[in-house]
Amino acid sequence: QVLLVESGGGLVQAGGSLRLSCVTSGSLFSIYATGWYRQAPGKQRELVATMTRDGTSNYDDSVKGRFTISRDNTRETVYLQMNGLKPEDTAVYYCNLHYYSRDYWGRGTQVTVSS
Repeated sequence: QVLLVESGGGLVQAGGSLRLSCVTSGSLFSIYATGWYRQAPGKQRELVATMTRDGTSNYDDSVKGRFTISRDNTRETVYLQMNGLKPEDTAVYYCNLHYYSRDYWGRGTQVTVSS
């Protein structure tokens, strides 16, 4: 069974920082592409950042230069460093593992940015 558990969310003032972590288990982690997505109230889930198994990263334009995705294959963990947070970053953040037709998701962690 593949499990993903996110942590690190919380309430922060605009301009602040948070570091999200996603600990995974039950998968051959190194073969998966990893990603962070978010869903704000009343909106669809959207891509924030992804990282391929060889370390190539991709970001949504709204977070470029502020967020950094990374992965530790030894710890089977994905991270999202978020700096310069804005109220519009408020959402539930979800971790994802992707390999061809396989997708696994965590339950999410809430990030709230106050103005």
